[in-house]
Amino acid sequence: MENIILILNIILAILLVAIILLQKSEGGALGLGVSQDSFISSRSAGSFLTKATAIIATLFIITSISLTIISKEEYSSSSVLEKAEEEEEKDLSEPQIPKSE
Repeated sequence: MENIILILNIILAILLVAIILLQKSEGGALGLGVSQDSFISSRSAGSFLTKATAIIATLFIITSISLTIISKEEYSSSSVLEKAEEEEEKDLSEPQIPKSE
């Protein structure tokens, strides 16, 4: 099940990148410098790509979250920092005796 979701996640990521690259660049920071004529003509052409981008992005987020939930069950709940602190405390509590040759 995890492999199927992972493959679907990779395919969605590739589709998302491709569909974003297909969209027309509107330029101008946050719509500054865009005339009304340009806005009206590009809106009808971009509506399909905009909706497709939103749908694919939503599916990508859902698959990413589901992969996180599935993998959480397989791995321990302690973090890497907690493990490092435990090892550090263990090293400090037990003195090391130097080996002689």
